[in-house]
Amino acid sequence: MKIRVAAVGDVHLGEDIRGRYRRRLEGIEERADVLLLAGDLTRHGTPEEGRIVAEEFRDLPVPVVAVLGNHDYQSDAEDEIAELLGDAGIRVLTDDSTVLDFGGVRLGVVGGKGFGGGFAGKCASEFGEPQMKSFVRHTREIAELWHKALKGLDTDYRVVLSHYSPVKDTLAGEPLEIYPFLGSYLLAEAVDSEGADLFLHGHAHAGVEKGVTPGGLRVRNVALPVLGRAYAVYCLGGEDPESC
Repeated sequence: MKIRVAAVGDVHLGEDIRGRYRRRLEGIEERADVLLLAGDLTRHGTPEEGRIVAEEFRDLPVPVVAVLGNHDYQSDAEDEIAELLGDAGIRVLTDDSTVLDFGGVRLGVVGGKGFGGGFAGKCASEFGEPQMKSFVRHTREIAELWHKALKGLDTDYRVVLSHYSPVKDTLAGEPLEIYPFLGSYLLAEAVDSEGADLFLHGHAHAGVEKGVTPGGLRVRNVALPVLGRAYAVYCLGGEDPESC
């Protein structure tokens, strides 16, 4: 059985969009089995914006799983936003996993915000000043949690959902100077070590949609400015993973 995964990130909802994004989700159940949200759901991470996000994605005819992004942390209200989304029936991942059952076919989703640091050969290291050590350590600790969560999954398919990217492929078009703040190779290493079927992320508005990890895992940048549509749909199972 195929599982059709709809995904989008960086919707950056605010008062002026209230009710408008919801209309773009009409009929989603005819095209997808689940919707994954790859962070930056708000503009400034305020509870008021969090309530708008909850309203837009509440009670959809497919399950919704989300992670937060850097914008959702801006006002130090990330816990309240996650609670608001949870109250709306949206599962928010914080470096853990959830399992969805589709007629006996089980989908495991692992992930969280992710973080930066750069990519192999041109990356920050856990060395020197405490601030630099803390920066890199944060990403390493996240990667270790994802590794553990993937290892604990016993499902037919596994998807990793993040805000930050695991590869530089999907960042093409962004200034090279900001690559270290858009993702980290440590995220790819964690996923490649355990295996998955698909890695979804956002954050890179000027990037490209398609990439691949060193281990051969499909990576897709689902930031709304990249997709240019309300969401993309990817297939798990079947011969053509890009066509459902």
